[in-house]
Amino acid sequence: MSEGTKENNGDFQFPKSTTSNSTSKRRRHRTDQNDSTKLLLALLAGAGGAFLLAILVLMSRLEAEHGGGGIAGELAALKPQGAAGVDDQIYLEEVAQGHASPGLMLHGAKNDRQNNLVNAIERLKGGYKARLGQFQKLTGIRGDAHRDNPMERFVKEAVDNLDGIEGALKGEGAMPQKLDMKQDFLKMLNAENGKNVHESMADRFDKNRKADQAKAAAEAALADHSEQPPHLFPRFPPLPPHLMAAQQFGQQIITDTLNNKPTIAGIIAILQTFLSHIHAMEVEKKTATAHQVIDAYFAIVDSDLVPFERAYRGRPIFPIREDSSIFMSLGAYRDHLLGETLRQAFKNAKHPERLFVGAVVQNCFGIDVQCRTGVEVKGKDEHGNPITAVSDRPPDVNGIEQFCTDPEYSKYCDSGQIRALYVNETESNGPTTARYFASKLWGGETYFLQADAHLRFAPEWDRQYEEEVKAAKSYPKAVLSSYPPGFNEGDPPFLGGSKGTRLCTCEFSTSDVEHKIIRINTGNNCRGEEEHPTQIAYIAAGFFFARAEFLVDVPFDPFLPWCFMGEEIALSLRAWTNGWNIYAPRKNLITHQYRPGRMGLPKFWENTGRVFGRPGPGFNTELQTITLQRIKHMVGYEEATSTNLENHGNSIVLTDYEHYGPGEVRTMEAFLEHTRIDVKNFKCAYIDWCNECTLD
Repeated sequence: MSEGTKENNGDFQFPKSTTSNSTSKRRRHRTDQNDSTKLLLALLAGAGGAFLLAILVLMSRLEAEHGGGGIAGELAALKPQGAAGVDDQIYLEEVAQGHASPGLMLHGAKNDRQNNLVNAIERLKGGYKARLGQFQKLTGIRGDAHRDNPMERFVKEAVDNLDGIEGALKGEGAMPQKLDMKQDFLKMLNAENGKNVHESMADRFDKNRKADQAKAAAEAALADHSEQPPHLFPRFPPLPPHLMAAQQFGQQIITDTLNNKPTIAGIIAILQTFLSHIHAMEVEKKTATAHQVIDAYFAIVDSDLVPFERAYRGRPIFPIREDSSIFMSLGAYRDHLLGETLRQAFKNAKHPERLFVGAVVQNCFGIDVQCRTGVEVKGKDEHGNPITAVSDRPPDVNGIEQFCTDPEYSKYCDSGQIRALYVNETESNGPTTARYFASKLWGGETYFLQADAHLRFAPEWDRQYEEEVKAAKSYPKAVLSSYPPGFNEGDPPFLGGSKGTRLCTCEFSTSDVEHKIIRINTGNNCRGEEEHPTQIAYIAAGFFFARAEFLVDVPFDPFLPWCFMGEEIALSLRAWTNGWNIYAPRKNLITHQYRPGRMGLPKFWENTGRVFGRPGPGFNTELQTITLQRIKHMVGYEEATSTNLENHGNSIVLTDYEHYGPGEVRTMEAFLEHTRIDVKNFKCAYIDWCNECTLD
């Protein structure tokens, strides 16, 4: 703890109020700020009933910066006369706690004392707003456009109490009861801006300082943007987490984005608004049924995201630049390898200056919740069965912070090449939503790369992927995709070059959780002598590479929350029916960490259970069972026809379906024939052209 707050056992000394010439005044200003900060820390450590007088003294220190001695100076200048009412309510309490001198308790000259106190209180009340602003600047405590300022509420309560004291001094009513605002004030602090209730005050001051620096940088960007392209103006910094774009730049940035003046910052503001409404919905619907939760979620998508979707439907949000730039979409769920993935990507790129990243960081930040592990294997019982447990753990590491504070890579953050959306774990609902968010951080780059956040990259991977996709016969409407080979932490650097895996098989899941959804898998490899990439049947959600026009033809679907399986068959069908052919890269240029359950990493469905007060994966399964009907309808399952969905009360899953269903270049039936899928009998047949590498 900071000096002056160690135990708050009476040894803390109030800062003295003085006046001096301009030179000493500047020195005093620095000292006063330090003393005032210590005073605030001491109060938060447990000053209890002494809070009001301490606030008056701290306000006095701020008031002294304007050249006056402040109310503390006036109180000190009073002759030692004492006061019956004030003595009982404040001074006796201070003496008892060791915070004030008994010498102030002498009696006499009651009227002078009352008049001086009344005048001092009037001055404090009259100028409290100005001093409040300085208090906020000193402490970094502030609200936002959607919430009352907690410090302002606190000071209002203090002033109301001063009115009571003033009235009592004038003989108008009884002296107010003992004022103990400590607990209320702490609650305000803990709620303020959703800060981590476990943070120390020193951490909070540091975070607010960083936020102020980020805001200053944003204001500088606003002041000089004539040469900035849309994806950089106004530049929204990737750190610190949970900066609110609308608070930084104003609500107009949302209005502009919805009215054909898009910016990355405006898009982030829209997504942050959506997330705040989802948080409120989760609180309100904590005990609701799965159907009630889905209804509420879709309503928020309709109000917050659909206007944005509608504004740019059928065209790119930003002009597509022809500069060979690559946008990498990363959805990271509590991923400890995000920072290393970013380092690997930039380190091994031939042209790191052309690489841009949109990362959706879904972490447990410890905000109002205790972070938990996934299901960990702790040992075996007497029968050899695994003993599992879920344990408390510290907040997750922020991979963006790891990368951006690394001196070797910080320049990419400073240049605007890292765009981050932070999502509290409590608002995370699966990879489909995270990938939707990440796709919206695209800023006009030539190519779109979607990947997981635990990868390693071969040297010059960026150049090689661009050359490979251009070599495909159907380029520019060609998609590269595969399941990359795996790696373990501690493996040597990845050099690439092995034969690319081919997604040529599928099966209907037999899992009770996945309800016969189609799962894709690998098939045969080619000989490795092909002059051009050859086509495959499916797209892997964990890696694909295409020109950015893909985002126009196959926009990510915001109506698929709580889904884990099913996104790949939907993505494949939508891309192919929109005229995109899918190819396997002939060489592997990335490697992926596959994560079996024994690693004990957290899963989003475990979080869903905690959020809705039903621990375990069961409630997420209920939600997924409903939203999966949207994908099943797309693929042609009998159970998911429009009539059957309506009969079972699930027709809501077809909301805006026409914009996120099959394309119009080729039909859904043609896709099923192309991939040899028999939905009626739940069978996937052998795909000869895919396994034998014969289709260019």
